[in-house]
Amino acid sequence: MNMKSVGITGGAGFIGSYITKKFLDEGYKVRVSVTNLSKSHKYEHLFNLGNEDNLSIKELNVQDLDSLKSFTKDCDIIVHSGTPFKLGVENPKRDIFDPTIRGTENLLNIATGNRNLEKLIFVASVAAYNTAFPYPVSGRDPDHLYTEEDKPHLDEAHIPYAQAKYYADQTVRKFINENPEISTEIVTVSPVAVMGSPLSNREDSTSVGLQILFKAKKASDPFMQTLFNEDIEFALVDVEDVAEGVFRAVTIKGNHGKNYLFTSESWKISDISRMLNGEQPKGDCRIVYSNNLAHEDLGMNFKPIKEPLNHFHVS
Repeated sequence: MNMKSVGITGGAGFIGSYITKKFLDEGYKVRVSVTNLSKSHKYEHLFNLGNEDNLSIKELNVQDLDSLKSFTKDCDIIVHSGTPFKLGVENPKRDIFDPTIRGTENLLNIATGNRNLEKLIFVASVAAYNTAFPYPVSGRDPDHLYTEEDKPHLDEAHIPYAQAKYYADQTVRKFINENPEISTEIVTVSPVAVMGSPLSNREDSTSVGLQILFKAKKASDPFMQTLFNEDIEFALVDVEDVAEGVFRAVTIKGNHGKNYLFTSESWKISDISRMLNGEQPKGDCRIVYSNNLAHEDLGMNFKPIKEPLNHFHVS
């Protein structure tokens, strides 16, 4: 049996590194994209994950279709986790919208032209369902259980990152509806706030940065201070579970067009901070976003969030 090849965009990032590790562990030939090959400090940790003989690093600009065709050539599977996760940018169109939406469009173009591509996985975000996250959708019952059946909510007053994720996901939905005969299975996974320890020493991860702020009980800007003041509830998921879910979405057949929420429990910031500091929470968790579909289709059993929080560390 020939070794299958997977191309992972953003495979050196916080979530992407865990996805890369999972596929290496499972015996795949893994090709990871980076935006600048000369910045080896951003991806050198991947060669310490094991099975590095099956790993290659390629420079890629997802907005350049020719570059993307070269990167994905001979790949059986593509996992797209390479969209920018930045909460504050000077130029939202250049830094968020263009790479997120154009990259999505280009990958769909690849799927159209490559009949040998078995699977295309988009690592989206809960923000594609609710651009107000971590806040609830305005007007919905406070006890509403969010599922994949909910109509996605767009609020253009919220951060560009969330809006870009929404528009990119709508692009995927439209493409699937308009191309019923496509041979590639296209699946989307949408994690909530992702928690866990990084596999690298990189300091540019928003997910890790949030955990550092929560642990220190320190707000970096007025928006974060508001979240602390209101003790906002966050839906959370373990980064290892996200990687496992992506792998299962790849290897389980017959889920074309599905969109899976990856989520565990929801906790208030005060209790997230306590768990990050090895303390017991004072409140109780809730289930705000449902993981039933991922459980039924993919067999996922998401870990209690105290596990990654209690063991969180940065080098």
